Amino acid sequence: MDGAKEDSAAGGYAVEQTEEFRKKQQELIQKRAVEADVIIATAQIPGRKAPVLILKETVMAMKPGSVIVDLAASTGGNCELTRNDMTISVNGVTIIGKSDFPSDMPSDASKMFGSNIINLLKIMINKEGNLVLDMKDEIINGTTVVHNREYICQRVKQMLGVK
Repeated sequence: MDGAKEDSAAGGYAVEQTEEFRKKQQELIQKRAVEADVIIATAQIPGRKAPVLILKETVMAMKPGSVIVDLAASTGGNCELTRNDMTISVNGVTIIGKSDFPSDMPSDASKMFGSNIINLLKIMINKEGNLVLDMKDEIINGTTVVHNREYICQRVKQMLGVK
């Protein structure tokens, strides 16, 4: 959403926003949520309670059968009705308050990660077993941070203030 404050030091976590921004955000979330079948909420601010993004009124306006997966449940949740480590149903909407999903799926996650690494290596290594970095390849380029002693990853350049 336009107007959001960002802080590279936040390490990918949410950053406290202005009251005006939060009101606009709440209106947009309400509008989109009532149309959604699934919402996955992940916003957290280190050392603070998770920001409430989905109000009770929003849940009540959602379609029965909709699902909210609140991965911020352990710090209060992004949904006002989330209960940590519980799955509840409110007005036909299932709210899953589970912050530790990754610990429940290490086997599948490991297999998927391993498969991704093998597929990446297949495009990086030629038939002779030599490393070939085609920086025009969008996958190679998108997964490379530094090449020939220069930062090429835009996100890292922004975080480090490199032009």
